[in-house]
Amino acid sequence: MGKKGWIKKIFPGGNTAKGFYSYYDYIIGNDAKRLFVIKGGPGVGKSSFMKKIGYEMVDKGYDVEFHQCSSDNDSLDGIVIPDLKIAMLDGTAPQEGVF
Repeated sequence: MGKKGWIKKIFPGGNTAKGFYSYYDYIIGNDAKRLFVIKGGPGVGKSSFMKKIGYEMVDKGYDVEFHQCSSDNDSLDGIVIPDLKIAMLDGTAPQEGVF
């Protein structure tokens, strides 16, 4: 079996002493090959789906960034696979205005 990738957990936004600060504009560069935006109501499985994709890619040897939701540590706002220049993002409010 080949080398496994790693998971890097990131909080791309959060409340600070100076208010909410966002790194969402820097999640993936302008040279992205694919950008998948998924939408759905609370509890339909968006984060679970992104985690499943992320873990599968790690098993295939790719490094994956898990972009954690600042208001719920168990939820994801997105995943990024830097080597493939692919991102999958939650496009449901309130994130839809962020991306």
